[in-house]
Amino acid sequence: MDFFTSYDGTKLAYHVFGDGPPVVCLPGGPMQASAYLGDLGGLSAHRQLIMLDLRGTGQSAEPQDTATYRCDRLVDDVEALRGHLALDRMDLLAHSAGTNLALLYANRFPERVGKLALIAPSVAAVGITVSEDVRRETARLREDEPWFAVAYAALENIMAGQGTGDAFQAIAPFWYGRWDETAQAHRAAEDEQRNNAAAAVFGSGGAFDAEATRAALTRCTSPVQVLAGEVDLNSPPPAVIELAELFPRAELVVQARAGHFPWLDDADRFVATTSAFLQ
Repeated sequence: MDFFTSYDGTKLAYHVFGDGPPVVCLPGGPMQASAYLGDLGGLSAHRQLIMLDLRGTGQSAEPQDTATYRCDRLVDDVEALRGHLALDRMDLLAHSAGTNLALLYANRFPERVGKLALIAPSVAAVGITVSEDVRRETARLREDEPWFAVAYAALENIMAGQGTGDAFQAIAPFWYGRWDETAQAHRAAEDEQRNNAAAAVFGSGGAFDAEATRAALTRCTSPVQVLAGEVDLNSPPPAVIELAELFPRAELVVQARAGHFPWLDDADRFVATTSAFLQ
């Protein structure tokens, strides 16, 4: 683990896995420690992974100004890390909510971005709406699973505005391509890894200007990989396809039978696809 000091004096941590040309990795959550990414299923065998703990998460310090947890404010931390690493340009890999941060960084500092890999991306920053019907259709792909009936009923309650803690726990299997021991342990660790107070600020008012971001992405010259999990309830393929269509140079991948964490569901396939793009 290494540290650097960001623009406002906040001490931030990052973790390095593997050797070779670096790829800066931005975690989701939002505001979850980078530990949940592991080494992305073995991607570190192909590239050096620089895993950033966003401010207030993991081993990074909490800032004096909690407004700096907002996604657009976090862009300055990513730029401070680039400067610390002495990289003229850097490849970025981002997962889930972290893709919003990657998009805002690419919009503000397009000349600093090499390749951009967006894994199971959130579409909040560009204002794409995931309809309830799309979520239902995606969920029903799992109807032969033994946990489906309970999870689907909980999903309907959540979409009806009756979500409880138990309901959100019940739908956890939908985030994974296989609800096995590995997935269950991964999910159990999540609550301790997330800074809930910071997560509440991440997407708060002013964080996103969807119209401006969409316009900027149409001018993006960086090669982009947009990877969706076929059964990902959080980032279903129809929404991810719409995101990919905003870029002039996007490569869309839908990983079969994968959920929101495709490196857990099929590490070999995920690593082969992503390492080939980043090569």
